[in-house]
Parts: sequence; structure tokens; C-alpha cells
Amino acid sequence: MEMDATGISRGEWVLDGDFRRAIVYLSDQKRIMRFNPFCHSVELTEVENVYKWHFRVTDPQNNPFDVLFFVEQIDELLLELPENMECSDPDDLSDEMIERYTVGKKIHFKHYPVSKSVEDPAKYLFAGKVSADMYIHPGAKGKTNVHFDLKVEVTFLLYPAFRIIPKKVLRSMTKAGMSMIIQTASNKMFHSISKDFKKFKLA
Repeated sequence: MEMDATGISRGEWVLDGDFRRAIVYLSDQKRIMRFNPFCHSVELTEVENVYKWHFRVTDPQNNPFDVLFFVEQIDELLLELPENMECSDPDDLSDEMIERYTVGKKIHFKHYPVSKSVEDPAKYLFAGKVSADMYIHPGAKGKTNVHFDLKVEVTFLLYPAFRIIPKKVLRSMTKAGMSMIIQTASNKMFHSISKDFKKFKLA
């Protein structure tokens, strides 16, 4: 029996580092995802700005359960222009003006559809979808504020032992469990990132 699982994670963090350094750091998927306890690897694909995330968890019998995500990263500077400045195309702004009026950055992760199936249920290998927004803004006293909003979707096959549980109950359990796993992983990831920024400060 197939089961759809959706996990949601939201959080806000304050990094002990300036905004410019933070956006360079947080724009690097390989760097930040290595702190996710379930992320096995991150690879850049042949498509520009599209990465393959390989997540691995284990079942109660300690068997590996692998999920692949193909994720496109889209970066967007957030500008706040004076009311008296007319600008229909941000490309018309000079580098100096962009530097002056940038108030934040948005990093958007979205599912990138691949042309062929990568799933192999017999080996418990599944494909998932990721959608996430990370907003980065300058904070007080040289710090940086980060807001992260993540949604993960996976369709997988249930072990026979779980099929005796009523479907409605199982869906509720799966949704709650998935969100708890995703939220815990996000918290651990940003906690490690925060510690990394403190190390940078001492260097």
C-alpha cells in the first residue's frame, strides 16, 4: 500500500555574523545541508542551479530508507527603493544602488522534475519533493535574522506490518511523524550553522 507523507518545518534563527557573509554562507547548499542529520549527500546536476539531495533514514529494523530530491535554487535580492525613485527593471540599477538599497535576500528551493524515474521501491529508494523559502535580513548589532519555511512530500510503500492499522489513523500518524522528523532536522541544522558562525567570529 502506498502512503503519502508531508512534513512541514518553520523556524526563525539569529546568526552571529553580518548579513553579507551570511548570504554567501547560506546560498551554499552543500555547506548548509551537511549539517542535516538525514542528508547523505548533495550533488550539483548537469542542470544549472539544480541539485540532487540524497536523504537516508533507517526503519525500526535498521534497514536503509533512501529518498532523492531534485531541487532548483533561485536567489532573489530584496530591495527597498526610495519612494521618489522610479525603477521598472531592477537590471537598470547600478551595483552601488543595489548595495545601498538591499534589505534582504530570499533563497527559494523548488522541486525540479526529472525526465526519468529514479525510484526503486524494491530497494526502498523513493523520490520526494521539496519546497522551501529562506528569508535573510540584517539584524541588530551586526547579526543576521533568518526565517526558514520548508515543505517535504514523499510517497512510499508501507511495510506489511503497518497495513493492519486503519488508513485514516495511519495517515494522521505519518503526517505528524514526518513533520516532527523534518522540524527536528531543521532545528539541528540551524543550531550547527549558528555554532559555525561563532567559530568564524573567533577566527
